[in-house]
Amino acid sequence: MDFSIPRHVEDIAERVRQFLVAEVIPLEAQLLREGIELERDMLMALRAKAKAAGLWAPTMPAEWGGMGLTMQEIPPVFEAAGRSLLGPLALHCAAPDEGNMHLLQQYANAEQVERFLLPLARGETFSAFSMTEPAPGAGSDPRMLRTRARRVGADWSINGRKWLTTNGEIADFFIIMAVTDADAHPYRGSTLFLAPRDSPGITILRDVPLLGQKDFGGHVELLYEDLRLPPSAILGAEGEGFALAQSRLGPARLTHCMRFTGLAQRALEIATEYASGREAFGGALTSHQAVQWMLADSAMELQMGRLLIQEAAWRLAQGQQARVETSIAKVQVSEIVGRVLDRCLQICGGRGISRDLPLSTWYEKARAFRIYDGASEVHRMVVARDVIKRYGAPPAQ
Repeated sequence: MDFSIPRHVEDIAERVRQFLVAEVIPLEAQLLREGIELERDMLMALRAKAKAAGLWAPTMPAEWGGMGLTMQEIPPVFEAAGRSLLGPLALHCAAPDEGNMHLLQQYANAEQVERFLLPLARGETFSAFSMTEPAPGAGSDPRMLRTRARRVGADWSINGRKWLTTNGEIADFFIIMAVTDADAHPYRGSTLFLAPRDSPGITILRDVPLLGQKDFGGHVELLYEDLRLPPSAILGAEGEGFALAQSRLGPARLTHCMRFTGLAQRALEIATEYASGREAFGGALTSHQAVQWMLADSAMELQMGRLLIQEAAWRLAQGQQARVETSIAKVQVSEIVGRVLDRCLQICGGRGISRDLPLSTWYEKARAFRIYDGASEVHRMVVARDVIKRYGAPPAQ
């Protein structure tokens, strides 16, 4: 592998960092200072500035207004954007829209591209991926999917309950995963459907309150009651829902890793600056070994995480599924980010747990990273199966 970052990618990442300093972080500080949430008009103003700066939709083709970067090129750019929770939203590379655009680019037909993907790529609409269900439905195990789609004449009728559907409050359309053949193998009996928000049969029950401050777009609970959709609403083909979901979730896990690495890196910089200027016990905090080792461990772990991301991104760019590599990266980076933020908050002491710094907000947000897009335990199971397959004893004859 060549670990060097191409010059043009370095230049883009630096431009993104400068954009965050000039435009994004001041808004972040205002929201933190005033204790208010990001509003839609604030985001649209920020997005207009990102477009004007040529920093819009890193993964989308240039002819759609994007930057046309490949999976192998985006890690440093997404990391730079992730230095603020607002950065990926501003540049249009935030979840779930980024993952949904990737999915639609791969599998949408020409009509679906015009109706759903192009407006989304231009930032005119928002989207949601509706797969997770409350117990006893599907969470980490998609084979437990309970939402059903059945044929009614030429159309489909969808009934079921979903929750933690990110962006659900603002989504203009939903990508819904439903069982279409309960007798088929669990991996071949589900289908993805594209449903406009105003379709009769979609009810937003509530925004599910989560740890930390409310996220832009929310994480809603929905009820689908006799949601009628035509055959043209199917994304890909009938029965391919699980395969399509996996093709979306693999890269999406990795882009989460990139963005959160940026957040943890900025936290390390904030903590180091604070420790350099804070005097205690006869010198600056940075003169004490206990603090030095926290800073060193954080820097080393972040670098290890970057290398895991880079390898997985390289494999995906080669057309490999890279399921084990993305699982390894997801577990390690999500846990590294948690440890780094914890150390940085500890170094900053009382200031760290206050809202004067963003560290406490980031600490809350990062905790969920070990759960969504596959809990750490599920990804460890994926890796363990690979280890057993490679090195386990052959079955007894």
